[in-house]
Amino acid sequence: MKVSLTVFALFVAATLGGCAATSGTGIGTAAIAPAEQGSAVALGQSVRADDLVLTPIAVAEDSRCAEGTQCIWAGRVVVTTQVDGPGWRETLDLTATESTAVRDHGVILATVTPERRPSVDIAPGDYRFIYMVE
Repeated sequence: MKVSLTVFALFVAATLGGCAATSGTGIGTAAIAPAEQGSAVALGQSVRADDLVLTPIAVAEDSRCAEGTQCIWAGRVVVTTQVDGPGWRETLDLTATESTAVRDHGVILATVTPERRPSVDIAPGDYRFIYMVE
């Protein structure tokens, strides 16, 4: 009986160990195919654009002016993004609406939502990002 329990425990451990995969971003999630370019993705979710896979890792800066307020400077959003290409990987800080040269591509963090609101912090899980590749 002792051998049977050991074999059963090993089987359960092996089975459960294969249930979760990582996306390469350090975030333990089930392996999911990247969304297509133009799709809004959350932190840790990937989007495929041309031959690149882009994954937002963290919001490094969000200094946008809140809706309904007057600001001297509109502010900006900077998102740390993992960029995977054929046989290579880079991690870059991308600024919203600016084109960044990545190998032979121009990568744009086209849209960041939600908009900032006065006196309301945006939770990291509430952000959505749309990337484009030129």
